[in-house]
Amino acid sequence: MNVKRLLVVASVAMTLIFFATGSWGQNLVQQIGDNGSINWTEGVIQATGIGTPPEEFYGKPQARPMALRAAQLVAYRKLLEVTRGVRVDSQTLVEDYTVKSDVVRTQVEGMVKGAQIVKKEYLSDGSVEVTLQVSLHAGFAQLILPSEIQHVEKLRPISGTPYALGSGGRAYTGLIIDAQGLGARPAMSPKIVDENGKEVYGSAYVSREFAVQQGMSGYARDLAAAQANPRVTNDPLIVKGLRTQGPGKCDIVISNADAAKILSSSENLSFLQKCRVMVVLD
Repeated sequence: MNVKRLLVVASVAMTLIFFATGSWGQNLVQQIGDNGSINWTEGVIQATGIGTPPEEFYGKPQARPMALRAAQLVAYRKLLEVTRGVRVDSQTLVEDYTVKSDVVRTQVEGMVKGAQIVKKEYLSDGSVEVTLQVSLHAGFAQLILPSEIQHVEKLRPISGTPYALGSGGRAYTGLIIDAQGLGARPAMSPKIVDENGKEVYGSAYVSREFAVQQGMSGYARDLAAAQANPRVTNDPLIVKGLRTQGPGKCDIVISNADAAKILSSSENLSFLQKCRVMVVLD
């Protein structure tokens, strides 16, 4: 088998793997119908559009620019639909914000129009394929994340927690929630709660600049990938989720014993504040 054929076989194999798993490697990728996808691991939204020039312009100099423009318009439309489908928390989608606020709708549309072109392919039939990408972080997160996530200057105890903070518990460098098998879904602002419904991690624990920069939590499809993620550094606490909570199935219930491990040391508030949390989903 020559080199060219080997490359073709390898390319086909990788394509089959991608469509079988819905992701490259261990990235958690959520497909939104036929419009595009949300890569929760990388924190990006993508959509692809294909455009063709009007038949009377085939073979003329204007054909490619016209096809490119048509592809971009299709990709923009799809990207906007995907963006509206991003889950913010267990109760809310981005679409809910855009319906309630003309300002939010206008700003979301503006971010989509400013999306980055990450792939442009001129096809043999004269059509053009364009893939657009917009980040879930930075300006988009600043706009969409709930207002109760505020900037925190220094560590502070969380009111209402039943767990005594002190120096007696073990300090960890991050938190990994293994939610495989629970049917849990990703969101921009998830919560971790104990068996009594008390918040163990959520908007009350994080500082807004970290949530905006990298998201409140990272997501992976594999426990080993989560452990290797620099977000949680070298000594994370790994706990098993018991079930989901809320209609969006993005809030995860953990045992009271595991909640106590997290909150028994005031030092652990530091990694919570800095969003050093990974969630493993199917």
